[in-house]
Amino acid sequence: MASDSTIAQVTMTLAAFAATGATPRPSGETLQQQTTRIITGIHAQLKDPGLATQGAWELVWLALSDANANMAFLVRSTNGSNEFAVVARGTDADVTDILEDLDVGTVVPFPESGSPTAIAVSKGAKDAFTRVVTARSIASPTPNATLAQALGVALKAAPSSPQPTVYLTGHSLGGCIVSMLAPYLQAQTLPKQPKFAVMTYAAPTAGVQSFVDYFDSVPWVINERQNNAYDLVPHAWAALDITTGWYPSPGPLATEEVKLLIETIAKRTKGNVYVQPGSLCLMNTGYTSLAEKLVNKTTQDFLGQIAYQHANSTYLELVGAPDVPSPPVVTSMTPTFGAAGDRVTINGKDFSQDSMVDFGTFACTERTVDPSGTKITAQVPNGSGVVHVRVTNTLGTSPAVAMSQFAYGGPAPVVVSSVSPTSGKVSTPVTVNGSGFAAGATVHFKDKPSDSVTFVSANQITATAPGQLDVQQTVNITVTVGKATSPTSPDDEFTYTGR
Repeated sequence: MASDSTIAQVTMTLAAFAATGATPRPSGETLQQQTTRIITGIHAQLKDPGLATQGAWELVWLALSDANANMAFLVRSTNGSNEFAVVARGTDADVTDILEDLDVGTVVPFPESGSPTAIAVSKGAKDAFTRVVTARSIASPTPNATLAQALGVALKAAPSSPQPTVYLTGHSLGGCIVSMLAPYLQAQTLPKQPKFAVMTYAAPTAGVQSFVDYFDSVPWVINERQNNAYDLVPHAWAALDITTGWYPSPGPLATEEVKLLIETIAKRTKGNVYVQPGSLCLMNTGYTSLAEKLVNKTTQDFLGQIAYQHANSTYLELVGAPDVPSPPVVTSMTPTFGAAGDRVTINGKDFSQDSMVDFGTFACTERTVDPSGTKITAQVPNGSGVVHVRVTNTLGTSPAVAMSQFAYGGPAPVVVSSVSPTSGKVSTPVTVNGSGFAAGATVHFKDKPSDSVTFVSANQITATAPGQLDVQQTVNITVTVGKATSPTSPDDEFTYTGR
C-alpha cells in the first residue's frame, strides 16, 4: 500500500473509483464508448497524487457486463509492493432500488467458491457474480479477457518477491460481489500463489450461514467489513428491521411510511436467514457524520439521510481519505423554456472542457465551457416536452435535478429551490425561492393554501404559513402556476413550531 495511506483509505478510494461513469450518457452510448469513457476517468484518478492511492497504481483490466449491469476492474501497484486490487462496482441507483432489485427470496448453490461442501447464496448475488466473472474486457490493457484470466496474466508477469497480495474491495453491491469473487479467485490455480485480503464497505449480505462458515474458514490476510453504523444497506439482509428505529437526535425519525417500506423490503427474504461474513469494523458510532439539513421527521429526509450515510464520499470521510473528483453537477439554468436553436446558460460545478450536454435524450452539438468550470453556454437541440438538462464527462453524468429542467415551448417548469425561514409558527411570512413563478400563483403548505401570497418575481414569492390541524409537523411548500405544481423535495420543507 502507499506509504502515507492506510489500507482502508486506499481500498475505499479504489472502491469509489468504481462509480466513475456508472451510467451511460442520457443521449446514448455503446458499451464500448461507455467503457472507454470509464477507463479514461479511472486512469486520471489513479494518476492523481493527491488521493489516498497517491498515483501508485495502474489499471490492468476493466470490463462492463452486458447492459451495463455490473462493472469490475483490476489494478496493480507501481511502488514495488507487488500488490493487486480487484474492485467491483456498486450501484448508482436509489438506495431502496439496491435492496428491491437484489433477489434474496431464493438461495442457490455456489460451487464456484471452491468449498468442499455445498454452500448457498442469494440468487440476486449469484447473478451479479456470474455477470462479473464472465464479462470480457473490450477496451482495456488486457483485451478480450475475463477477470480470472487477466489476474493470472498479471501475476505471471509480477516478481516472486515479495509474495503478491491481492486485495478485494467494493462499496455497496460491489462489496457484496467481491465477497463472492474472493473465494472464487482464491480457488483458482494462479501463478506466484498470492495472498488474498478482503475489505468491503457498506455491503449487503451475499449468503446464508453455510456461505459464511466457509468464507471465514479461508486464511485471508485481512477479512473485514467496514460499515457506517448508521448506514441501512449493510443491515440487509441480516438485521434490516432495526433501522426502523433510526435516527438518533437530531434525527430524522422514521415515518410510518418509511417503517412500512423497510418492513416490506425485509420480507423479500421469504424466510431465508442471511449472515454477514468477516470481522465487523464500525464507524460513525456516535452519529457525528450526518446530513444536517435532512433531520426532519419526513419520508424525504429519512431517505435522503440514508443516501448520505451510504454515499462513497461519506465513507471516504469516515476512513480519513480525500474525496475523489466529482462528476459534473448542474445547479440551475436560464432560461428554463424556449425552442430548439435558443441559447441557454447552464450553471453548476466541475464542468470540464470535454463536457457534453444532453437535453433529455437529445445531444447538444454546440456548447462552450467557461474556464471556471461553473458555466456552460449551449444551443438547444431538437426536442419536445419538459426534459432534464445533464452534463457528462469522463467522471460521470450530473444528476437530474428540478432546477435544470427545460420546457420546449414553455411555460417554464415550476420549481421550489429553498424557503426562508425553514420553521416558524402559523402566520409566519415565508420567502419561497425557485423558478417558473408567475402572478396569480397559489402556495400550499402541505394541503393548506396560504391566504396571503405576494408575487415578487419569476424566482421569488412570499407567503404566510396557514393554520394546520397539527402545528408541530414538517410540511412541503408547493407553488402552483396554472396546471403546473412544483415537485416536493427536502428543499421546500417548513416546520411548524406552534400557533
